Amino acid sequence: MTGSAFPYDNETRAKRDERQVDMPLGARAAAQQRERATHRLAALGEMTGGIAHDFRNLLAVIGSGLRLAEIRAEEPESVRTYIAAARQGIDRGFELTSMVLAFAKHQELEIHAGNLNEFLRSFEPFLRYGAGPDVRVKLELGSDIPNCLIDPALFDSAVLNLVMNARDAMPSGGEIRVTTERLVQTAPTPDLPGPETYACVRVKDDGCGMAPEVLRKVFDPFFTTKGEKGTGIGMLQVQALAQMVGGRIRIKSERGIGTTVDLLFPSIQADL
Repeated sequence: MTGSAFPYDNETRAKRDERQVDMPLGARAAAQQRERATHRLAALGEMTGGIAHDFRNLLAVIGSGLRLAEIRAEEPESVRTYIAAARQGIDRGFELTSMVLAFAKHQELEIHAGNLNEFLRSFEPFLRYGAGPDVRVKLELGSDIPNCLIDPALFDSAVLNLVMNARDAMPSGGEIRVTTERLVQTAPTPDLPGPETYACVRVKDDGCGMAPEVLRKVFDPFFTTKGEKGTGIGMLQVQALAQMVGGRIRIKSERGIGTTVDLLFPSIQADL
């Protein structure tokens, strides 16, 4: 997160809350679903440059393979090698297209047991797209991460949102660390119930950070630090994802130092 605070005025927020109270339950759920879909498509739009770059590279691999196969048409063994390389490029293109379509179309809530490391490994290309060319995303996946209940697509969207926030906090480039760990809470604290074991994913940047008065507002509806470019709903969605499965979100930030966000999901495995 970066920039100056840009909250909507109280009157706008009050009108929105009033409309939500008056909505029937079904209409409210539909509105929330549309809001999630809009946010996902906006995130996808921010990644189009990186996705287009990968597609161009794939087309270059396919084109080169076919040209070399044509040039060496009288060398069957070489032709098979070049066609195999082209086929790999095509397969990768299908895989990338499927990932984009799945990310864009997901709407229904699908909570089931899973492992955060597996989700992050499969979603790493999207995190790289979201971070852009000047920011490096470094995955550090811990061992013995417990399974937890999660909606994979909403989890991906939440981590992507955090990565793009971190990117925006580092306009000159930098590194974003996405790590996982097993966190054992032996006693309750003000921000985390206990005793409990959690699967934790942490997104850390060394960007501009936030002042305490800004940090206190990050979950306020329509509050954004990005001026007219922000929607003020991204962090609300991240918080909602955690709460839907009994999880928690923690944020630490300091001006000039950076921001660290933890998503914590209760383990569904018995402690050994």
